[in-house]
Amino acid sequence: MQQEIPLNFVVIILGVDPGSRVTGYGVVRTDGGRHECLTYGCIRRARVQDLPHSLRNIYDTLNSVLAEYRPDVIAVESLFHAANAKSALVLGHARGIILLCAATHDIPLHEYSPLEIKKAVVGYGRAEKAQLQQMAKLLLGLKQIPEPHDAADALAIAVCHAHCQEFQNRISRGKIPYR
Repeated sequence: MQQEIPLNFVVIILGVDPGSRVTGYGVVRTDGGRHECLTYGCIRRARVQDLPHSLRNIYDTLNSVLAEYRPDVIAVESLFHAANAKSALVLGHARGIILLCAATHDIPLHEYSPLEIKKAVVGYGRAEKAQLQQMAKLLLGLKQIPEPHDAADALAIAVCHAHCQEFQNRISRGKIPYR
């Protein structure tokens, strides 16, 4: 049985894994040490759907998630590479929608590279997707590995932000001495 995190010092993080075909999202509540998964899922682009309607679907779905869970912050994977120029362009459009949602709702947005995410969640920057999924399951106390991997990646992005933010908080409180 997973313990409920007390509501006196809680941050809700929306993690988003943008994709040209599938955009994953995950909402995590954390007190900096314990994390709880509130929801996760994927926004899929239908093969017959044109790009403007696909982007509208991402926008509408993320706005629904933002309205329901009211996150304090959004964490997103930064653009690092794509298979080809067309994929990179579509991925850039999807990221633009995510940035627009953050700005529209006045929510701070933080970006993390795949290497930073893997290192913060698994402890190894070259970890495989299966390792990331397993750690998301363990850190969030889930009964099953979150699937599909796009949703697991989004949860990992949220956990990455929680870990990075907690580290920054410790530094600012003087808990970690500078050398």
